[in-house]
Formats: sequence, structure tokens, C-alpha cells
Amino acid sequence: MRFMMLMIPLGYETAPPDVQLDPERVAAMMRYNEALKDAGILITLDGLHPPSTGARISFATGEPIVTDGPFAEVKEVLGGYWMIEVASRDEAIAWAKKCPASPNEIIEIRQVQEMSDFPPEVQQAAAGFADLMNK
Repeated sequence: MRFMMLMIPLGYETAPPDVQLDPERVAAMMRYNEALKDAGILITLDGLHPPSTGARISFATGEPIVTDGPFAEVKEVLGGYWMIEVASRDEAIAWAKKCPASPNEIIEIRQVQEMSDFPPEVQQAAAGFADLMNK
């Protein structure tokens, strides 16, 4: 089963574009990342720049509307993610609990949808989906 572990650093929604990272926290996180890799469960991971550098495209009017960050109405944002492959939700939770997160960080775990999770008619409609990911 694949899971995304989403890092939600509280306060990141107002971080400036040139936010500085603490080298000690980065080193601790790298040790955690290495543990995920050494366990053979890490698929990919990335950190994200703050929302102040991003944009949102909404479609509420039927036409795309671009809003540049930061986003005033947002209370929580993603700071990064890990994609892992483990045997169960409980195992994903166990790995998330090992993260050297600070008191202002939350990890949300979400299972990735697999084609086999859907009924045949949805699988048919999504035929070719796997080919999109092949480079």
C-alpha cells in the first residue's frame, strides 16, 4: 500500500519567500529520511517552498482565476511530503510517529488510490492512467 505522509508546519502559511531553515533540524530530518530509505519503503520525498511563492487556480466561475500567494484564508499548508510503500495504515502511522517533527508540525497520512480500489467502469474510464507515469 502506498501512503503519502504530508508535513503541515503550522505558521508556514505566512512564511516569507526566503524563509531560512535550521541546519540542525534539516540534519535530523535527513537522518529520518535515510531510515525510511534504509527500510526500503521510501518512494520519493520533497519539501515545498512557502505559499508566498505559489499560486492557486480556482474554477468557481467556470473560468480559471489565478490568485498569487500568500493565501489569506488558509490556516494550514503543506511544507513537504514523503511517499512510502508499506503493508498497512498502522505501519505508515508507526513511521510517521518516528519523524523528528517539532511541536508546530503535523503529519497527515493519506493512502494513495490504486486502480484496484475502483469498480470496473471507473477502471475502464481511466484506462491508460499507468502509462501517464512512465517516462
